Amino acid sequence: MDITWMGILILLFLFIYSTWDNFYRKRNLPPGPTPLPLIGSILHIKKGRLVESFIKLWDQYGSVYTLYFGSRPVVVLCGYETVKEALVDRGEEFGGRGPLPVMDKFAQGYGIGHANGERWKIMRSFTMKTLKSFGLAKKSNEWKIQKEAQYIVDEFRKFDGHPFDPSMKLLEAVSNVLCAVIFGNRFDYTDGRFSKLLDIVDETFQLASSSWGKLHIILPSLIDYIPGPHHRIIQLSEELAEFVHERVKASQKSLDLSSPRHFIDSFLIKMEEEKKDPNTEFNLRNLLVIAHNLFLAGTGTTSTTLRYGLLVLLKYHEVQAKIHEEIDQVIGRDRVPCFDDREQMPYTQAVIHEIQRFCDVSPMNASHMVTKDVIFRGFHIPKGTEIFPLLCTVHRDPKQFASPWKFNPNHFLDENGKFQRNDAMMAFSAGKRICVGENLARMELFIFLTTILQSFSLVSQVELTEDDIAPKMSGFLNGPIDFELSFLPRSNG
Repeated sequence: MDITWMGILILLFLFIYSTWDNFYRKRNLPPGPTPLPLIGSILHIKKGRLVESFIKLWDQYGSVYTLYFGSRPVVVLCGYETVKEALVDRGEEFGGRGPLPVMDKFAQGYGIGHANGERWKIMRSFTMKTLKSFGLAKKSNEWKIQKEAQYIVDEFRKFDGHPFDPSMKLLEAVSNVLCAVIFGNRFDYTDGRFSKLLDIVDETFQLASSSWGKLHIILPSLIDYIPGPHHRIIQLSEELAEFVHERVKASQKSLDLSSPRHFIDSFLIKMEEEKKDPNTEFNLRNLLVIAHNLFLAGTGTTSTTLRYGLLVLLKYHEVQAKIHEEIDQVIGRDRVPCFDDREQMPYTQAVIHEIQRFCDVSPMNASHMVTKDVIFRGFHIPKGTEIFPLLCTVHRDPKQFASPWKFNPNHFLDENGKFQRNDAMMAFSAGKRICVGENLARMELFIFLTTILQSFSLVSQVELTEDDIAPKMSGFLNGPIDFELSFLPRSNG
């Protein structure tokens, strides 16, 4: 009896497998490892080495290949030319937003990060225009970042040269810049409401980067029904939205329709202007989800990049020394650094760009989706197919960078030592879905880093190795190792 049942099970498995195999091969999708029923390509992804596994498959199958997340095909794009062709040259076709299971239940298609179609176009256009007027482009608003940079320098001085982990201080400073733009004011670092906001942001990133978060991306139809900490992301997102809602209610009480003070005011004014339009996208839910998107996208990534930058400068003393020299020559010790200084500081600019390239804080990019049936490099990709343009493969493309796996500021310097842009640096993504906060982040990275190095030398009690600073490429977000450092006041000599 046992042998009979065993034979039936084997035959059943072979039938399911052959049916599945025949089904998936009929699609003219790019090549890739043969998927298994139900679990897809999960056996080709090593535990704790998600991005590393994707890069290995790039070597094996080329710059365009297909993986299966369960029964769901995902087309992976690798290398600068391939990613540029999709996101920039054919941006309309590849400009949809793919699913992000850890967030989609909260967003439900609202906001900008998870929206598609006409809603996304309207919300993105409004958000970019409004953010520019409240800090992303106007020089008159640069003082918000300069002021926060001075606050963080004062915080570092309180440690009196003793080593500590700067992670939370950096998160506080970057978050306060966004608070000034979205809410119109910064928070004191000891404010309980601010601490709660940062706890929400930090825990969300921790959960999204955890093994549960990765599994939720790969096998959402299964993980949705399994209890685990990944479900808490929805609760955290709603708590963040409620925090924003309280600020919205406060703004409504003092709103001047002719004089917006910040992003929330501007959105409320549009809500008032279009309140008689039943199809308007200017509603409370879109406002709350946009604010949620901006906080998660604009705080964790920028603060992590700064933290990574400090780690790299601890390792490479000569790089830190050259930045110190350039600061002294261009800015001096007494004047507050400004964004325009970067034009006379090619080495510092090159180092910041190389930090972003080398550290690959968002190695996989957010998933995209094709908006119609497309033929791409000879393969048919049906409308709605999820696309993963791997930014890490752009940043590690040997055709674009001489030493792709090494930290090397010369990647962004010409033979005369002048700063040289490289289109293959896509830390903010590219094309129609490029990060709306790109300009703000660039300004923050430059002003925060130069203000810190204007005042301090960075010192570690631990001798760091190449392996210590190398990106681990383990998941959807890269973070540096835990480390402590001392901020020693620079001598005048």
